[in-house]
Amino acid sequence: MPPPDEITVPTETGPGRLLVSRASSPAGSPWAVLWLGHGAGGGAGSRDLAALAAGLPRHGVTVVRHEQPWVVAGKRIAPRPAALDAAWLAAAPAVAELAGATPLVVGGRSAGARVACRTAGAVGAAAVLCLAFPLHPPGRPERSRSEELLTPRVPVLAVQGTRDPFGSAAELRAAAHGAPAVEVLPVEGADHGLRTARPAALGQEETLERVTAETLRFLRTAAAPG
Repeated sequence: MPPPDEITVPTETGPGRLLVSRASSPAGSPWAVLWLGHGAGGGAGSRDLAALAAGLPRHGVTVVRHEQPWVVAGKRIAPRPAALDAAWLAAAPAVAELAGATPLVVGGRSAGARVACRTAGAVGAAAVLCLAFPLHPPGRPERSRSEELLTPRVPVLAVQGTRDPFGSAAELRAAAHGAPAVEVLPVEGADHGLRTARPAALGQEETLERVTAETLRFLRTAAAPG
């Protein structure tokens, strides 16, 4: 796999970075662009984001991983949600130029999924992908963020571990009850990092392959032209 293109994006809090893994299918041009944000604990190199960037381009999907300014600057603590949203939206024109008329799907892992849900309407997203959506802080189910999960008015796929302390797949399904646009995909035995324990039905590599395959299936349903 060739290294991703890097695009620096100016924001009010410093430069952000886009890592662009371009579609490499025989058809040439992409049929979807997937724009992904990272979590509060790290950058675009997390295993699930990297797996999507490695696996989807050969199926005709361009994957854009967005590194927030605080990560580019080498800081260890993420800013508040409003600052994350502002930096994400500052990158929207560059992503829109990359996408052109191609359908754009937004998403991310953990805090990045929250950003994508909050801003999906503003960037004209065709769908939203949530990897390990943090429904609540660990041990604090009363502090639900379900309103963010339900904010998009487009299809949402939430890929959630069954033992995620920030909200299990079962909790997400309960929170999304009555919202037909939200599909919850349980990842058996996985935690918030989508890491699987040894007794899990699938190993780590097989789990990432399944996440990639299910994401492709969702994109074909929610974003494919026609």
